[in-house]
Amino acid sequence: MKMTSIKMKKKLEERLARDEWKATFNRDKDTFRIEWAESGKGITITLPNVISKYQARGEEALDELEDHVTEALRVMEEDHHLTGKEQYIFPVIRAASFPTETEQGKKLVYTDHTAETRIYYAIDLGKSYQLIDEDMLKKEKWDLDRIREISGFNVRSLKTNLKKDTVYGNDFYFHSARDGYDASRILNEALLEQLKAEAKGELAISIPHQDVIIFADVQNPEGYDILAQLAMKFFAEGTVPVTSLSFLYEDKQLEPIFILAQKKPKKDRKEE
Repeated sequence: MKMTSIKMKKKLEERLARDEWKATFNRDKDTFRIEWAESGKGITITLPNVISKYQARGEEALDELEDHVTEALRVMEEDHHLTGKEQYIFPVIRAASFPTETEQGKKLVYTDHTAETRIYYAIDLGKSYQLIDEDMLKKEKWDLDRIREISGFNVRSLKTNLKKDTVYGNDFYFHSARDGYDASRILNEALLEQLKAEAKGELAISIPHQDVIIFADVQNPEGYDILAQLAMKFFAEGTVPVTSLSFLYEDKQLEPIFILAQKKPKKDRKEE
């Protein structure tokens, strides 16, 4: 039987029924919102996205969504401090289209990264994290430079366990600890420099969604095509998609591969 937005709405209402929460359905936008009845803080869910994941994974997808929503709502009602929690502050990578303020109108703290991505900052809360907003900085008299320095140090301290796969003479390295900061490893310059030094060809990096990062030692033209296919596959499956584009790492800079392709046609790469 085909799953519709109305049927999915009913499923979510059953799973997220709490006396202190209020649920609303927007038929025009095809969204379902769950929020605290008293404060109005909450989460808006796009139903077609949920239906797509439900059709692919069944009730497991809804179990995961229920956990995420429950934890996020819990975090929203707590008052969090930065001072004394420095070791729990990390950078998180998001798409350039990600909102720069919360639904309550609070401006989020962020730094531009590439044309495709931005760096936001979060305080880790165990099962989840909260993005840091400007009000939190002002309240504790912190500035952006301090957040950058602390989060940069913390992301360099994260362990990276790479699984290697070789396809058509190209080496691919995957990391997915699902700690919320997998894509953030792209900000660990020491790691990137190490991989660049060890690469036989060109070092390419893909961060299709929050919970995976792919490094590729591209040694022939087929490597770019394989990485592009991998990036697109992971991008479509991710809970928090970032970008389907991959980047070349050269001279401590990230350059989208589609830009490089315009400068360096595939025909020329084959001749090399």
